[in-house]
Amino acid sequence: MFIQTDTALEERPALQKKTKTGIVWHGIKRDKILYVLMLPGLLFFLIFKYVPLWGIVIAFQDYSPYMGMWASDWVGLDHFTRLFGNLDFFILFRNTMLISLLNLVFFFPVPILLSLLLSELNNMVFRRWVQSIVYLPHFLSWVVVVGVTFLLLSQSSGVVNLALADMGFQKIDFLTNKSLFWIMLTLQNIWKETGWGTIIFLAAIAGIDPQLYEAAKMDGASRLRQIWHITLPAIRSVIIVLFILRIGQIMDVGFEQVFLMMNGAVSEVADVFETYVYRVGIQGGQFSYSTAVGLFKSFVGLFLVVIANQLAKRFGEEGVY
Repeated sequence: MFIQTDTALEERPALQKKTKTGIVWHGIKRDKILYVLMLPGLLFFLIFKYVPLWGIVIAFQDYSPYMGMWASDWVGLDHFTRLFGNLDFFILFRNTMLISLLNLVFFFPVPILLSLLLSELNNMVFRRWVQSIVYLPHFLSWVVVVGVTFLLLSQSSGVVNLALADMGFQKIDFLTNKSLFWIMLTLQNIWKETGWGTIIFLAAIAGIDPQLYEAAKMDGASRLRQIWHITLPAIRSVIIVLFILRIGQIMDVGFEQVFLMMNGAVSEVADVFETYVYRVGIQGGQFSYSTAVGLFKSFVGLFLVVIANQLAKRFGEEGVY
């Protein structure tokens, strides 16, 4: 009798494990179409995000394409010492951080405000029409956006300067003025990505219980009061998660936009880590050094995400993880 009991106790974990495995496989078979749809995304991240992580080791090597990753000499932290000792490091760090902070302060709230305005439109036809218009700039490449900027703001033949000259005003040097460069980058981002950024916020607003607004109306709350006390608190968690993720990208300002807008007159305020990596890595062939620069950027982004996430949790929010 005791032997049977002991055997049953030994078999119970195995049966539980088998049962859990069966439940997982049953769920996979049941939702196999969804997993097939998810497969391209998983393959994308696996091939282009996780597999290239092996290349990080060349940041600690004197990498030579002829010798390969395994035969190249190890140099430890020499490339990082060179980066931090570089006279251009402060300029690169300053430009990158300030451009990102301007986008964070002025660009990040705009999709939220636009989402609130769109959600207040009762005419659904007009609302969809507005949404379609504000989505369109997202699908334009930065080459097109910068080309339009040059056509509008060029000092010699730009539409804006020609209009100013016709009205008797002095032409403004938009494209080679250092004090205007960061502002133009921020305005370009706002124009191009605001509409696309409203998608998540509009989805979050659509999930709010309409009975909350009906109860607020019965209590005499105005539309602004309803937005302040119902809409914004309901989408606060979404705002915080996206804000944390945006902080993690604070060292990524967008190579293509900055590279196309940069010229010799504004290079002092336009040179960022992406353009620096392009010069020393792609053009100069210093693969190990440019990898060290990229690893430094990733470390800063990870550090800021961890700090922001901990602060969010301390204030009672869920955070990213």
